[in-house]
Amino acid sequence: MEIPDEIGDHLTNLTTLVLSDNKLTGGIPPSLQKLSKLETIQFENNFLSGEIPSWLFDIKTLKNLFLGGNNNLTWNNNNAKIVPKCMLSQLSMKSCGLSGKIPGWISTQKSLVFLDLSENQLEGPFPEWLAEMDIGSIFLSDNNLSGSLPLPLFQTLSLSVLSLSRNNFSGELPENVGDAIKLMILMLAGNNFSGEIPKSITKIYRLLLLDLAGNRFSGKTPNFDPEALLAYIDLSYNEFSGEIPVSFSLDARILALGSNNFSGNLPRNLTNLSKLEQLDLHDNRITGEFPRFLSQISTLQVLNLRNNSLQGSIPDEIANLRNLRILDASSNNLTGKIPAKFGNLVGMIDTPNTFSLNPDLFTFPIEFNDLIVNWKKYKLGLPSYKLEIYSLLDLSKNKLSGQIPTSLGSLRGLKLLNISFNNLSGNIPVSFGYLDSLESLDLSHNKLSGRIPSTLVKLQELTTLDVSNNKLEGKIPVGGQMDTMDDPNYYANNTGLCGMQIRLPCPVEPPPPKPQEDEKEEAYWVSWQGVAIAYPISFLLTVVILWFSGYFQAALALSQQRRRLNFIKVQSERKSFLVSVWEVPEKVSYESILGWLGLNQEVENSNCKSQLEKINVKEVGGCAEKMDDDEMARNQHVENVRLSQHKPGEKDGGKTVVEVEESCLGKEKNTEGVQLSHKCNGK
Repeated sequence: MEIPDEIGDHLTNLTTLVLSDNKLTGGIPPSLQKLSKLETIQFENNFLSGEIPSWLFDIKTLKNLFLGGNNNLTWNNNNAKIVPKCMLSQLSMKSCGLSGKIPGWISTQKSLVFLDLSENQLEGPFPEWLAEMDIGSIFLSDNNLSGSLPLPLFQTLSLSVLSLSRNNFSGELPENVGDAIKLMILMLAGNNFSGEIPKSITKIYRLLLLDLAGNRFSGKTPNFDPEALLAYIDLSYNEFSGEIPVSFSLDARILALGSNNFSGNLPRNLTNLSKLEQLDLHDNRITGEFPRFLSQISTLQVLNLRNNSLQGSIPDEIANLRNLRILDASSNNLTGKIPAKFGNLVGMIDTPNTFSLNPDLFTFPIEFNDLIVNWKKYKLGLPSYKLEIYSLLDLSKNKLSGQIPTSLGSLRGLKLLNISFNNLSGNIPVSFGYLDSLESLDLSHNKLSGRIPSTLVKLQELTTLDVSNNKLEGKIPVGGQMDTMDDPNYYANNTGLCGMQIRLPCPVEPPPPKPQEDEKEEAYWVSWQGVAIAYPISFLLTVVILWFSGYFQAALALSQQRRRLNFIKVQSERKSFLVSVWEVPEKVSYESILGWLGLNQEVENSNCKSQLEKINVKEVGGCAEKMDDDEMARNQHVENVRLSQHKPGEKDGGKTVVEVEESCLGKEKNTEGVQLSHKCNGK
């Protein structure tokens, strides 16, 4: 969509026109010059193209012109001699194709307080006339400007922001830099400044951000007033030497001193920086043990100690840094084990929602220098605005030993884990399969053994895996991202890895080793042999115990009686008896039972009691009673005599029941059955 050509034909009273951050294309319509009351034009961050018209500066009422972020706009250098009819307060022509020297017509804008000409192809020195203008904010970064900075630049009373990063400025920083007492942001990174930092800079009480990284500053760094407001200090990539300064602003949140020549131990008074979020000391010559006291800086989110001379073990207390998300202690002389408590690093478990300086500190968007890390085998600048979504743990190139703690598997927010070039042993933890945010895993150059855990196939974000130079064996897992890890160099020099990733087929799994089978057979033989021996012994022992307890003696007598009494068929032409006997003596003769049943003599009701008394029976279940013919006919067989024996010696005696039943054989034999059915009471 283009800006309508007739936009200026009807909006004659328009004072402010804001069309920033759209996807507008085309050129700037000429009808805008008809808007005689227009004060502000904001066309930033679109896709406008064509030449920036010089007539824009003929709109007398225009005060604020923002054209930045339209990369296809161009500037005609022939317009350098124009004389604007407007008096601008703010001018942004960032990334608008400006080239040559800084346009001289800007010197006519005496009311200018904001100037942004960054990301162009401007060249030449910093103009003296620009240094003498009373401009509050000057952004000239990412150009090709050169030379030294003029002294008048820091004598103005209005200068609050000066951004000259990534140019070719050189020479020493002017000694009067401390005269800019209203200066809040000073960004001179990526130039060729040299010499020492003027001590006067510590007098700028309102200074919040000092970025001098990537120059050739040398000597010692000044001690800053602890009461100063300085929150961001980046002195990295210079040539500073000596011990690390012992005094910084207590409001410091980012302290970057990496890639210098600092030496000695870390000063303990760093613990006074209770608001510190980033501490970057990489590539220096810092010695001593891993500073345990750093665990007291509870706000710490980034700790970079890479490539120093630290020694000793990593303190468990570092795990108390609940906000720590980036820990790089690689390329030192650290020994001992990886603390198992690292699994409690809360900042590496979840991806944080915020990571930035106090938004109230800066009026203008500031992009800090990248944090340089070893990312996926390359040194990479991690942009400051992306630090909020990154989490990494790099302990590579040390002398760490022992097994990898399984607790590291709980750091689910990790995007990079590098513990290569150590003396670690044991297996790769199966728990690594829970690192579902992991993009790069480097375990190379250790003494790890066993198999690569199949749980790694669950890591859908994984793009780099290096397990080379270990003692790993077995099949490389397949599935998921593991199928894309097909660089043989990342598996090289192991004991016996195989799989499609390295184009090496796996052999057929061999049967278990014979010694193990023999051991199993021997174990089985011993087991059954034990059963074969123990079973008869226990059986015999049970028999002996029961014999001596009298149980078998009673059972034997009972068995003899049962053999004598079982299957006695009692037949009679006229009678059938059912006798229940209690307290049968141990010795029962055939004669007694036959007499009792009346087979030797006629059994009458009158002598039932006397017959039972002969065998010492206390109670009889019934006496004879004559049955009718129909009932007799229903009894077609003779039941057995059953003898039931309970254990002797129980209270109320071992009860013995003898049931004798005779059934009639039927009417064909013309017999009758008599059943003893009523209780025998001697009547």
